[in-house]
Amino acid sequence: MSSIFNGDETAPFFGFLGAASALVFSCMGAAYGTAKSGVGVASMGVMRPELVMKSIVPVVMAGVLGIYGLIIAVIISTGINPKAKGYYLFDGYAHLSSGLACGLAGLSAGMAIGIVGDAGVRANAQQPKLFVGMILILIFAEALALYGLIVGIILSSRAGQSRAD
Repeated sequence: MSSIFNGDETAPFFGFLGAASALVFSCMGAAYGTAKSGVGVASMGVMRPELVMKSIVPVVMAGVLGIYGLIIAVIISTGINPKAKGYYLFDGYAHLSSGLACGLAGLSAGMAIGIVGDAGVRANAQQPKLFVGMILILIFAEALALYGLIVGIILSSRAGQSRAD
């Protein structure tokens, strides 16, 4: 029986696992960051309701993490088409590593954003001069996920370079 499948038949499993990992881990980080900093916003809103809109920044920054995972998942899934072009284990592993790099970076950034956001908005309610410092720490935490996104794009671009078809 002939197959029109090009490449290794198990390779797409690793590619799709990479796409799922990017989205799932990034969204877990986004959910944790949103929940943890949202608790801080709610707690602070009882004391100083006029600062609630200003304190939404950590929640927004946490939500962006899920978008990073979505970008990598779409890039990976569009690169998996074994019937059009050979898809080998090298390609699957490149996509897996791409998804894990972005997803786990997003998860860790979400944890950092959640913890800093929670403590930062509560501290900002008591001392407004801490706002700029909180924003700077949040930016550095967000940069961790951005590094994962960049590395994920670079690793994903390596797929397809294993063999000359």
